[in-house]
Amino acid sequence: MPGGRWVPTVKWLGCWLAVTHWVRSQRTNHMQSFLFLQLWMGTHPRGDAKILDNSILQKTLGQWIAENQDCLGSKVKDTFNGKLPFLFKVLSVETALSIQAHPNKELAEKLHLQAPQHYPDANHKPEMAIALTPFQGLCGFRPVEEIVTFLTKVPEFQFLIGDNAATQLKQSLSRDSQAVAFALRSCFSHLMKSEKKVVVEQLNLLVKRISQQVAAGNNMEDIYGELLLQLHQQYPGDIGCFAIYFLNLLTLKPGEAMFLEANVPHAYLKGDCVECMACSDNTVRAGLTPKFIDVPTLCDMLSYIPSPSQDRLFPPAWSQEDPYLSIYDPPVPDFTVMKMEVPGSVTEYRVLALDSASILLMVQGTVTASTRTAQATISLKRGGVLFIGANESVSLKLTLPEDLLMFRACCLL
Repeated sequence: MPGGRWVPTVKWLGCWLAVTHWVRSQRTNHMQSFLFLQLWMGTHPRGDAKILDNSILQKTLGQWIAENQDCLGSKVKDTFNGKLPFLFKVLSVETALSIQAHPNKELAEKLHLQAPQHYPDANHKPEMAIALTPFQGLCGFRPVEEIVTFLTKVPEFQFLIGDNAATQLKQSLSRDSQAVAFALRSCFSHLMKSEKKVVVEQLNLLVKRISQQVAAGNNMEDIYGELLLQLHQQYPGDIGCFAIYFLNLLTLKPGEAMFLEANVPHAYLKGDCVECMACSDNTVRAGLTPKFIDVPTLCDMLSYIPSPSQDRLFPPAWSQEDPYLSIYDPPVPDFTVMKMEVPGSVTEYRVLALDSASILLMVQGTVTASTRTAQATISLKRGGVLFIGANESVSLKLTLPEDLLMFRACCLL
């Protein structure tokens, strides 16, 4: 994480693995400051977590699970063919990540077969982001009324979409959802497939206009002037800058979450989050990125279903068994995330056993961890990560009287 805020602890204890894999992305001009930083926790081939304890024969988590199948839990092992079904991450965003969506399983298999260099596996990738700090992102299509308002207020946006597509979208307001989806698809496709030279011209005009108005002391927040300038500074001339007029802008408070099912357009703009997803690295991108862009696929695959921004929030449920536990359980079988907030006045906390392998991330606090089967204890602090085998409970003793904040990824079938 920027500024060294995360220092992962990597150790082995009994049936637990503390596992980490760093993924770094640098600026396109090769400056040494990072655009974003990811801490991967899982077994994906592109980032199979390493075991650093020399007493363990297996060198990665994937290898260890392959030889210790019971650690997954019987249901998980049978359902997911002996594989850990989720990938857990900490993501820190200083520069916006791409306008993107993730394919469903059918499309993932097709894309992987056609272009494995760009789509590295055949799995779907539903994902959830839970904010650690105020976290800003784009998620799902806005209500059409809002998009039509931007067409009126931002002539450069209207120019790229074209009069015919814009008129069709306005007329769809009085028609059924199928007409809305058709018109929305037409508008978004016109924008994303615009000629690069025209995009640069119109974006420069918009940036100049907003800059002049801001310099004159005028508030341009009705067209997201500050955000537009920020994105243009990060990705000059990029078509993705205009996506803010199509997609809901969300700012999550710490603990708030958004769930991104297949074919939902989104982008992460700024902040730190915990992220969990099916074990996949399939991403279809169309802007705000130096990576491979596949605009035709993105435009064809998206769910053109507008919704208010508040509908994109995914609230957790409180546990009936544990007063310190809240559960983010999305409508997919691959993963569930648990958040544990334990006050510093509680001297010992027990992490409940589950019929699933799980990965525990320590965000705040300092503890000593132990189990009935382990011969020694392990110290865990901020950034510490534990792999917990199925049906294994863990006792955490607070070594400092400060509140604990932990997240646990698992698979509840």
